[in-house]
Amino acid sequence: MPKPRDENNEVVASPEHDRRQRRKFTTEFRARILGEIDACTQRGQIGALLRREGLYSSQISDWRKQLEQGGRDGLQAKRPGPRPSKDAKDKQIEQHLKRIEKLEKELRISKALIDLQVKAHEILGIALPRIEEATEDDSPSSSDSATQRSR
Repeated sequence: MPKPRDENNEVVASPEHDRRQRRKFTTEFRARILGEIDACTQRGQIGALLRREGLYSSQISDWRKQLEQGGRDGLQAKRPGPRPSKDAKDKQIEQHLKRIEKLEKELRISKALIDLQVKAHEILGIALPRIEEATEDDSPSSSDSATQRSR
């Protein structure tokens, strides 16, 4: 038989303990703890320090990685949530890659047109001037053009 409900035996959570908040560690705290851990020389001191501060060894290893990668600035707390998909540097790289792709496409088209022009000259029997000759003499005379065609 169930107990009758009574206001005296009702358990109600107090608002201050209703939701547990995640701990936030400042940069100074993280640097201080890493310094204390580095100063530990005897067996068991690190474990005692972690128990005293209520920390886990995984937090310490994460903090050390952050310190190695970004220095003291790497220890700053990151904003929660997803990372932004692209920063300014990534956007600039993407723009450059698009421009390179466009220029490569234009280059392929230009090369194809040049190849087509060469084939057309071969079919028609017209000799193309050599690049060295064209740069030496920009305006060939009528006798020069005749000798170039014969080559």
